[in-house]
Amino acid sequence: MAAGMDLTPGPLADMVRNTPTVLWNDSADLVELRESIGFGAVGATCNPVIAYTTINRWRDIWTPRIREIADANPTMGEAGIGWAAVRQMSVEAAELLYPIFEQHAGRNGRLSIQTDPRFHRDAAALADQAEEFAKLAPNMIVKIPATEVGIAAMEEATYRGVSINATVSFSVPQALEVGAAVERGLSRREAEGLDISLMGPVVTIMVGRLDDWLKVAVERDGIDIEKAHLEWAGVAAFKRAYQVFQERGYRARLLSAAFRNLLQWSELIGGDVVISPPFSWQQKIQESGIAATPRIDIPVDEEILASLNRIEDFRRAYEPDGMSMAEFASFPPTLRTLRQFLASDADMDALVRDVIVPNPES
Repeated sequence: MAAGMDLTPGPLADMVRNTPTVLWNDSADLVELRESIGFGAVGATCNPVIAYTTINRWRDIWTPRIREIADANPTMGEAGIGWAAVRQMSVEAAELLYPIFEQHAGRNGRLSIQTDPRFHRDAAALADQAEEFAKLAPNMIVKIPATEVGIAAMEEATYRGVSINATVSFSVPQALEVGAAVERGLSRREAEGLDISLMGPVVTIMVGRLDDWLKVAVERDGIDIEKAHLEWAGVAAFKRAYQVFQERGYRARLLSAAFRNLLQWSELIGGDVVISPPFSWQQKIQESGIAATPRIDIPVDEEILASLNRIEDFRRAYEPDGMSMAEFASFPPTLRTLRQFLASDADMDALVRDVIVPNPES
């Protein structure tokens, strides 16, 4: 994928040069993204947590920009100002990636911007905002949560020509339902003679967040399990989903996110997939000395799977029919992640408030 690029030597460069697996940076922070491109990154992602963290980290840059947005929009509320800043951040990252987008004919070089989590109950609002965000730059890809409501929005947004990225997604059944919805959206466009040549949908599985929840579940339920086996749950789900995607011929690619260990990189190499670690994890991969050897098709050890299968929520996440679409919204990792995204929206509101209504006592 990056054979002609002058890359920083290391396992990530070996991966992108020698396998179909590509690297995206799990942040729209321009400082990190520039260095990640040197590792071979051909895309980047953003979400409410990342957006808030980046703006809070670079307050010297963003405080005057937030004031400018507020001054230019005197009736705009805190949420509107915050989201205007997120739009600016996303457009700037998209500009940095645009040459890669042209080189890869739309398959990579994309900035993934997330819809407002406060719309998570409204499919029409999600689809409309996805269409709006897609128009911010030619190489935008838009995140929508993989709930029943969100999947309906993803099909509609795909039909409208939006390249989507499923987020709040942790399981094989979620990934498969999204893959099917994307296919329906693409097929509707094709049936009407509409162009899909530059569309590049992806389906995220937040592998580390599945692991996080299962660690809580075994503690809560008193399940005696080898702790090392819990590090494989997200990897196992991703490998299973990849196998079924290949069998069904889904055109969307899987994307691995929410890193918690190096297995979530090394075990997924070799597939036509996206690996999207935070920049700090890219640095750990570069320093690991682990060879970038294709392992996506190597099954997880049967002893580990047998151990994980003792956990009900692992079975729900691993089996293709482990959950119905109606259950996605109440799956514990979904609830935990949505709450975190909604909390980051509130944090962003508070950050904006401190700029436009400063505390006179501080």
